[in-house]
Amino acid sequence: MVPVIGVLALQGDVREHVAAVTACGDVRAVPVRRPSELDAVDALVIPGGESTTMSRLLETFDLLDPLRKRIAGGMPAYGSCAGMILLANEVLDGRPDQQQLGGLDVVVRRNAFGRQVDSFETDLEFTGVAGEPVRAVFIRAPWVESTGAEVEVLASVPQRTASGADAGAAAGRAVAVRQGPVLATAFHPELTGDTRVHALFCRMVRDLAAAV
Repeated sequence: MVPVIGVLALQGDVREHVAAVTACGDVRAVPVRRPSELDAVDALVIPGGESTTMSRLLETFDLLDPLRKRIAGGMPAYGSCAGMILLANEVLDGRPDQQQLGGLDVVVRRNAFGRQVDSFETDLEFTGVAGEPVRAVFIRAPWVESTGAEVEVLASVPQRTASGADAGAAAGRAVAVRQGPVLATAFHPELTGDTRVHALFCRMVRDLAAAV
């Protein structure tokens, strides 16, 4: 049976994520906006956007509690940028009313890289992704301040960005992590045309389905 991977379709690069998941092959990608649609998927991608707005939309669409329960129950999930923030157990510099989905035993700093004008790109060595380094696009991105014992760091910011600039305080910060069936990146792989990060997530989903 072909696994069905949902893409949370409340905000962000929904079409791009659907296309990247579809390119993996042997999976089916569908948008998710309602609890009934969430019930029908085997895994979920949580796009970037604005994390506090997304948490409010999750409540408005009655998805917050069902999604928390699915993730706590072992459903594979992948979050990019704001998706990483939502999946973190703890967020620094978040709003008091911001809701978390959990799933990652990490502390994340929201908008750690600065404002929209501070967006940048760099190349990352990424554990689990074969071939050349992954080009990472950071847009008002978070970074991981600390990780729990069960969290694997898959990628960290190098000392210098792709333009040759010193990464400064960002150097060495974790920007891709995994804990069991939950994967997160601080950057947007859906914007580059490189589907290898999505392919990693699709393999995670297929492996879990095969083990059941």
